[in-house]
Amino acid sequence: MLVRFLSSETGEILMFAEAARSLLQAIGKETTARGSFTQAEMAEAARRLSEAVKQADEPPPVDDGIDEKTGKEPSVAINQRAWPLVDMLERTAKAGPKANIVWEAPADF
Repeated sequence: MLVRFLSSETGEILMFAEAARSLLQAIGKETTARGSFTQAEMAEAARRLSEAVKQADEPPPVDDGIDEKTGKEPSVAINQRAWPLVDMLERTAKAGPKANIVWEAPADF
């Protein structure tokens, strides 16, 4: 399932529900089918997500190729998944009182 993040100030972000769940939980948001960040929440959410990235113990993948032993693509670290949302939160937070961010998915995730 895909989750779509929409900002009044930036382009949209699409991510799989599993990744979106981990990022939203790090911020303290529920993973409902629809949700939003208020203007007052955005800067703090960006800060909390940045802190979660700093505290993550998982190293970023070294190689973009297929793992020869498992035949699978390497996993993507939280810092790679988080930065587009951090950027969206920071840029939208600076845009003024009418700026907004919402997310939508087909169901709760």
